[in-house]
Amino acid sequence: MIIDTHCHLDDERYKEDLDEVIARAKAEGVEKFIIPGADPSTLKRAVEIAERYEDVYFAVGVHPYDARSYDRAYLEQFVSHPKCVAIGECGLDYFRLPEDPAEIEAEKALQKKVFVDQILWAKALKKPLIVHVREASADALELLDKYAGEQGGVLHCYNADESLLKLAKKNFYYGIGGVLTFKNARKLINVYPKIPSDKLIVETDAPYLTPHPHRGKRNEPAYTKLVAEKMAELSDKELRDIAALTTDNAGRLFSLTA
Repeated sequence: MIIDTHCHLDDERYKEDLDEVIARAKAEGVEKFIIPGADPSTLKRAVEIAERYEDVYFAVGVHPYDARSYDRAYLEQFVSHPKCVAIGECGLDYFRLPEDPAEIEAEKALQKKVFVDQILWAKALKKPLIVHVREASADALELLDKYAGEQGGVLHCYNADESLLKLAKKNFYYGIGGVLTFKNARKLINVYPKIPSDKLIVETDAPYLTPHPHRGKRNEPAYTKLVAEKMAELSDKELRDIAALTTDNAGRLFSLTA
């Protein structure tokens, strides 16, 4: 069994064929799915999908690109749902910042404020975090080290920054996705063996970051198997071993039963 710990099934690109998407994933051994909460405008759809499919779960949160739309009062109505397993996808993303220096600092300050609020919220609820970090490792590490609780979380689409490996001691896991299969993924491939095996989980980030050999097409949870196969190759293990390992890890982090 494989768990896709990060797939945006609430995305419009699955609106017409979600049944088929899930069926293809099941045929490849993917048995459970977690929809991260990134955009508040699609959260109700994520909840509806989780209620429709027994093996689909969701998280509640706001992506750093949508920090201006963060409204915890709105999100709180969903967090007590029995299938809400985490807070996030939240974090810091400095990849697309304004050109004006004053605006840059304001944007960073806003992202940090919203991120910290979600960290503290997760801590209070004793729910794990789903963390997005892009070109902001130092600030993210500082905030997580200072504010995150023992419930930990996952560094979604782990960016191969070795400094973030320190967070394994704070019960953070490392989400490995399609990037590991890319030809230019040398940094991640080199860092991969340094990740504690009990902190590895697998994801697709579907519909984004489609793994080789399907790059350029819509990603979907069935391709989690391709990521797991690459992980098995790099770990010198069998696919079934990686599937069992990452399933146990994800089950422990998100309190999912078999």
